[in-house]
Amino acid sequence: MAGEAATGYYAAATPQIPMRKLTLFVLLLAPAVLAMAQTTQPPAAKPKRPGVTTPGVRIPITRLKPDAVYEFAGAPDWMAVDKEVWVSNSPKNAVARLDPKSAMAATFAVGKHPCSGLAAGFGSLWVPNCGDSTITRLDLKDGKAQATFAMTIADSEGGVAIGAGSFWVLTDTKGTLARIDPATNKVVAEIYVAPGSYAVAFGENAVWITSTEKSTLTRVNAQTNVVEQTIAVGPKPRFLTVGEGAVWTLNQGDGSISRVDFKTNKVVATIEAGIPGGGGEISAGEGSVWATSFEYPITRIDPATNKVAQQFYGEGGDSIRVGLGAVWLTNIRAGNIWRVDPKRVMATLAE
Repeated sequence: MAGEAATGYYAAATPQIPMRKLTLFVLLLAPAVLAMAQTTQPPAAKPKRPGVTTPGVRIPITRLKPDAVYEFAGAPDWMAVDKEVWVSNSPKNAVARLDPKSAMAATFAVGKHPCSGLAAGFGSLWVPNCGDSTITRLDLKDGKAQATFAMTIADSEGGVAIGAGSFWVLTDTKGTLARIDPATNKVVAEIYVAPGSYAVAFGENAVWITSTEKSTLTRVNAQTNVVEQTIAVGPKPRFLTVGEGAVWTLNQGDGSISRVDFKTNKVVATIEAGIPGGGGEISAGEGSVWATSFEYPITRIDPATNKVAQQFYGEGGDSIRVGLGAVWLTNIRAGNIWRVDPKRVMATLAE
């Protein structure tokens, strides 16, 4: 009975709200409640990067001494190697040109927030800019701006390429690959590949494109613009490189690296590198394949065995290139770039 009496008193003492006003109140309150729920949700967990556990492979990065360190305040990131080395810096809207024989660097302005790789060819450095949807062309000799033209960029985390007399870039998330004539800076062909494709490389007279969404590698004939093969690789491939006898994809889904044979268009090896998640990059040259990611600045793969030969762990890394007889590593968080003799890397002993 006490419960009934209390209920009756509450009903009598509380003003009655008309149903129309109550409905309006709920509708107005709902977006605020939803926004509160969204803001209080914990961020998605980043995948753990376990690296490799093979004995004699893991090495602290502190044991590796660079031959030169180039300071580049901001966020040194993407690289291209020509007669010199070029490095982008998104927050500074700039690129740096590094002298490979010293630790000297010169800086040049580009478009807003350079992103998604760099490429050197046809006397120019090609710089995609995500902040204003343009491509900047700088003269490789003096760094002066040659041209800036409009071009959408599929994703800030991608890659561009030079080959077969053209500049290649992915322009949207649907998988549109643009072929640009360097004589006019105009798109002369659009090739449609798998959606979620962001990075492109050139080699063996073919254009190679990874689809992070579909976990595939697409081969495009550079003479006919025809898609010749679509190859299933590891989960969520992003960055790729052509060299040392194969195409290599860095798979962000599980941190593995897929090796694809030119002749058969098939995966012939899967290397477990233990570096999943966003960021990172991969390059080939000097007899090895080189990958980088946060927590593991350098992972060196021996293409003769398809195994990780060395894995350096610790602070540093984000982009890696091989050229001019050196390994080039950007340390985006430290604001510098390393130049390292590959022989020095190989001579560094594990724990």
